[in-house]
Amino acid sequence: MTGDPNSVASRFQSLGLPFLVPGTRPTQEPPQPSGLGYLRELGPVGGCDRSSPAPWESRMVTSTGTLPSLLLGTLLTFTSGALGANPGLVVRITDQGLEYVAQEELLALQSKLHRVTLPNFDGDVRIKHFGSVDYRFHRRLDGSFDVKVKGITISVNLLLDSEPSGRPKVAVSSCSSHIRDVEVHISGDLGWLLNLFHNQIESRFRRVLESKICEIIEDSVTSELQPYLQTLPVTTEIDHLAGLDYSLMGAPQATAQMLDVMFKGEIFSRDDRFPVAFLAPVMNLPEEHSRMVYFAISDYAFNTASLVYHKAGFLNFTITDDVIPPDSSIRLNTKSFRAFVPRIARLYPNTNLELQGAVISAPCLNFSPGNLSTAAQMEIEAFVLLPNSVKEPVFRLSVATNVSAMLTFNTSKITGFLEPGKIQVELKESKVGRFNVELLEALLNYYLLNNFYPKVNDKLAEGFPLPLLRKIQLYDPILQIHKDFLFLGTNVRYLRV
Repeated sequence: MTGDPNSVASRFQSLGLPFLVPGTRPTQEPPQPSGLGYLRELGPVGGCDRSSPAPWESRMVTSTGTLPSLLLGTLLTFTSGALGANPGLVVRITDQGLEYVAQEELLALQSKLHRVTLPNFDGDVRIKHFGSVDYRFHRRLDGSFDVKVKGITISVNLLLDSEPSGRPKVAVSSCSSHIRDVEVHISGDLGWLLNLFHNQIESRFRRVLESKICEIIEDSVTSELQPYLQTLPVTTEIDHLAGLDYSLMGAPQATAQMLDVMFKGEIFSRDDRFPVAFLAPVMNLPEEHSRMVYFAISDYAFNTASLVYHKAGFLNFTITDDVIPPDSSIRLNTKSFRAFVPRIARLYPNTNLELQGAVISAPCLNFSPGNLSTAAQMEIEAFVLLPNSVKEPVFRLSVATNVSAMLTFNTSKITGFLEPGKIQVELKESKVGRFNVELLEALLNYYLLNNFYPKVNDKLAEGFPLPLLRKIQLYDPILQIHKDFLFLGTNVRYLRV
C-alpha cells in the first residue's frame, strides 16, 4: 500500500485483532484424548537385555490467528512411521508454547500486511445535494490515509503429507478470511471530499484485504513454512556407529492445553540396522505447564543406544602390561602371578599376559523416580602370549558392578555420566588351578576407573540430540526422572538473526 509511510503500517499496531488474545484455541474440532492415552493398551514389552502412508488433513478453523494456527498443527509433523508401538520420545507443547508460537507468527503476518498494495478502483455513489457521483481512487493522490482493521477471522485447511524422502510436505487446501470492520480516514487537501466516499472505499478495502490475507498465508506456507519444516531432522547422525530415528509415530494429539507429538526415538546401527527385540514402555506424562515445551525421553532411546554400541564392540577392552602404572605391585606377566597362581609360572615361565574383557550383554539403564542406575556384567579372559603371536587362554573371570548414572541438559542435547561402584570378581574357569582373585581386583579396578569408564563417559558427553527446528534455542531447563523416562522441560526462543 503506497501513500504516507505512516498510514497502514502505523495503524496496525492498534488493530484490535481478535487473535491478539492469548490462550484462544481452534474451535472447529472437538478435543482429542489427552496425550498418550491410546498407548496404554500395549504396555511395556521386554527390556534392553531381557530378551508410504496416506495423506491426512488437519482442519483448523479459528478466529484467533493465521500462520500461528498453521504452525501449531505442523510444527513437529512429518513422516508417519509404524502405528501401534509406543514412542521413544514425546514432545509436548504446552499452552505457553502455543501462545509463543502465535505471537511470533502474528508478528510475521503483520509485517506482511504492512506491505500490502491496494489497487486503483472506481465506482459511483449518490450523495445528498450532489446526486450521483462517479469516483476513481488512485494510490497517487496527494495526502495520506489511515486504515484501522477490526475483527479478523481466518479459516485454513492444511493438507499434510510426506515426500518419498521421508520429509514433511504441507500445503493449503482451502483458506477464507473475514474482516468485521474497516475504518479509513483520509487527510490532505481533498480529504474532506474523499471522506464522502468512505463507505465505498472501506468496503473495497475490506474485500481486497480479505483476499490478500489468504494470498499471504498460501505464499507463506509454500515459501516459508514448508522449507522451515524441512529443517526438522528425520534421522540424525550421532557418530560413525549410530544414528537416531526421529520418524513420527502418528498424528499429533491435541487438547485445549497442549499438543503432543510422538516420535520413534530409536538409536540404530548405521552399518547394519537390526530389529529391536523390545518395545518402548508406556510413559505417563505428568501434568506440568511451567515451561513451553517438554521432552519425554523413554529409556527405550537410551537402551537401543546400548544395544548398538554393545553389538559394535564399543564396550570390549584389552588390558596389557603397558597400561598398568609403573608403581603397581602386579605386572601382567607370569613371574608377577607366581605368588598367587604358582602353576602359571611353572607352565609358562617369563611370559607376558593379556586380559580381554567384554560386557556380556547390553547394559540396561533403569529409570525410577529421581534415580538412574545400571549394572554391568563383564567377562574377562586371560591369555598367555606365546611365540609366533599365539594366545593361549588360561583362566576366565566374571566381573560385576553397580553403576549410578547422571543425565544433564546441554543446549540442545542430553548428556550423561557414569559413576561406577565397587567391583566384584569371581573366578569362573581356570586351566592353571584355583586361586584367590582379590589381588586382581585392584588391577582391574584401576583399569576400569582410568580407562574403560572415561571412554564411555566421553561418548556420553557427546550427547543425545533433541529434534529441533532451525533457529530454535532452548533455555531455562528443568530435568525430572520418572519411571521409565526422562522429563525435560524448557522454554523456547526463536532466533530471528
